Amino acid sequence: MTIQRACGRLSIYRRPLCTSRHYTTAAAALNAAEAKRRPLFDKILIANRGEIACRVIRTANKLGIKTVAVYSEADADAMHVKLADEAYLIGRAPASESYLRSPTIIQVARQSGAQAIHPGYGFLSENADFAEKLELEKVRFIGPPAAAMRAMGSKSESKRIMQEAGVPVVPGYHGKRQDVEFLREQADKIGYPVLIKAVLGGGGKGMRIVERREDFAMMLESSRREALKSFGDDKVLVEKYLTKPRHVEVQVFADTHGNAVHLFERDCSVQRRHQKIIEEAPAPDLQPEIRQQLGEKAVAAAKAVDYVGAGTVEFIMDESQQFYFMEMNTRLQVEHPVTEMVTGTDLVQWQLEVAAGNRLPMLQHEITCTGHAFEARIYAENPDTGFLPDTGRLIHLATPQPSSDVRVETGVMSGDAISVHYDPMIAKLVVRGEDRQAALRVLRKALSEYEVVGLHTNIGFLSRLAESPDFIAGKVETGFIDKHLDELFPRAKNPSAQAIAQAAVSYIIDSNAKAVQIIGGDPQSPWAAIDSFRLNALGMQTVVLLFDEQRYVVEVSVADRLVYTVRIKNDVGEAVAEFENVRPLWNPLPGGGTSGMVGHLRVLLDTRLCSSNVVFNNKDSSITVCDQGKVAVFKIPIPQYFDDDAAAAATPASVKAPMSCRIVQVLVEPGTDVEQGTPLVVLEAMKMEHVIKAPMSGNITDVYYKVGDFVEEGKALVKFDNHE
Repeated sequence: MTIQRACGRLSIYRRPLCTSRHYTTAAAALNAAEAKRRPLFDKILIANRGEIACRVIRTANKLGIKTVAVYSEADADAMHVKLADEAYLIGRAPASESYLRSPTIIQVARQSGAQAIHPGYGFLSENADFAEKLELEKVRFIGPPAAAMRAMGSKSESKRIMQEAGVPVVPGYHGKRQDVEFLREQADKIGYPVLIKAVLGGGGKGMRIVERREDFAMMLESSRREALKSFGDDKVLVEKYLTKPRHVEVQVFADTHGNAVHLFERDCSVQRRHQKIIEEAPAPDLQPEIRQQLGEKAVAAAKAVDYVGAGTVEFIMDESQQFYFMEMNTRLQVEHPVTEMVTGTDLVQWQLEVAAGNRLPMLQHEITCTGHAFEARIYAENPDTGFLPDTGRLIHLATPQPSSDVRVETGVMSGDAISVHYDPMIAKLVVRGEDRQAALRVLRKALSEYEVVGLHTNIGFLSRLAESPDFIAGKVETGFIDKHLDELFPRAKNPSAQAIAQAAVSYIIDSNAKAVQIIGGDPQSPWAAIDSFRLNALGMQTVVLLFDEQRYVVEVSVADRLVYTVRIKNDVGEAVAEFENVRPLWNPLPGGGTSGMVGHLRVLLDTRLCSSNVVFNNKDSSITVCDQGKVAVFKIPIPQYFDDDAAAAATPASVKAPMSCRIVQVLVEPGTDVEQGTPLVVLEAMKMEHVIKAPMSGNITDVYYKVGDFVEEGKALVKFDNHE
């Protein structure tokens, strides 16, 4: 059951220098005779996966600490397994059978000789029982005490503690009574809209906004169901929902010697599905006195529960910059790198120092903030379908070049799969600049250099967000996306003529190379060269490309040896563009595997020298042209005889699964009459629930799946006859 892996190394980033600028200087001074520094651990186990496991390994390598990885069957070839000094298989793909199996992880720690366990975030990172079990095993938990986790893990209990500590909290009900009618009465008293939140929640799971009294019971049931699956507890609280709030959080740190500090604030207001997608530090346009109060109240919150280690105190802030305590995350946050970038710190190293019993590396008066940083979360998801997560293989993955101002935090490589069992994050892109505008400039450039093919991603969406005038101006709040839909979700523009030409030329080169391989022949023949064409008797080949609903016909003809003319027409035969003297240079690139093929095309089209990565996706017969920050995706039409079976299987009056998922609840049965918008089925994917609603009125004639079934993307869920 033990698997030894060779250790690799990720790029080490240079941390930004600190300046003398201070937001606060409140701190306790060190004793004159400082206690002797204790040695760090020799070996640690990382009870996590993906980018956070790789992040911890990087710091451990820097400090000379050996690392032990754990992995599920689905992660056997994952990056964190390859980077660790040792790796152990702990179970099947579902987290409940692997990364949440604390007895197995403790057994691995015992077997490997690990002296401490770093839990990362998610999974067991805020599990107080796990921390206590490690204490009994004399294995150090690199995190806060169990008592602090319990106090802050309960949203209702934490708010009571905060009130006693003088930290402002949002008006609401945080008590123990949980019956539906009582909670609805509390919501009526608070006034709609209200927010239902899982008491033990986090990451947007178990959170529901209720706009009307009549929706309360349904939203409550959904919140409880999701909370129970995610946290093993379905208790909720009900709070007033602020209609134009900002989400501002403060990074805190404390040691066992009585020192507690903050490392300034982060703004995480721009969210989708109540989950953060872009964070920045410091928060834009805060009044200096508000910034100071935030830091002081966050430290007071940590001290109120005798906190130790890294934590984040989250506040919600109204338009007047009045802020209220929301919760404390008793772990390292996903967005911690933005704090590192502006404070010149390594927070994982701080965690290791504190867990070893040492004092904080810095006290408050020594911690400074310089410049501005952003973190953009690169997700496998489709913004155009409500940010539904996507799963599958990364046929092609190219990232910006890391530097002192650009970090790419990832746990995947080209060829890896994004699984339905885990979070769909591909990477975190972290950038820094001397001020907010400079950081945004670096962010926009880095996003333009990111290339992902094989899955839908939010990269284009993030690019539009970073170009939004209101975002550039710092006018951020949690409703930002909904208020800027037209700007962030524009109608697709027609592709450039250069992109169409590159797709067609690449397709012909690839097709002819494959034909030579199949037919065979002299490899020295010009017909076998991958940068030449095997043309028909007329000396011309035609390619039909689809871009959304637009059809393009591209004719490529011989002008001379390895010199071609490319003519592009639209679906009614009108000329779109013509390029002469086209001399393509094609270089196949590693990657793609059985899912596709990747190549680099260099070609002069008119006066523009194009240098693009072109990716062929076998899954959906698409060609993606990544041309210096601009991406165009074309489809190759499937011949009609291939469509016949598909058309027969895909009944028009059916509702299909928008992603690979598990059925959580079936709300209808055959014979049920439904109106447009009626909830039909509740799905679960990536630990989040999604309600599938009727696209039109009709009568349900068949239900194809039951609760607990796993369904592939595109499969029909229910069939109905419409009333029209």
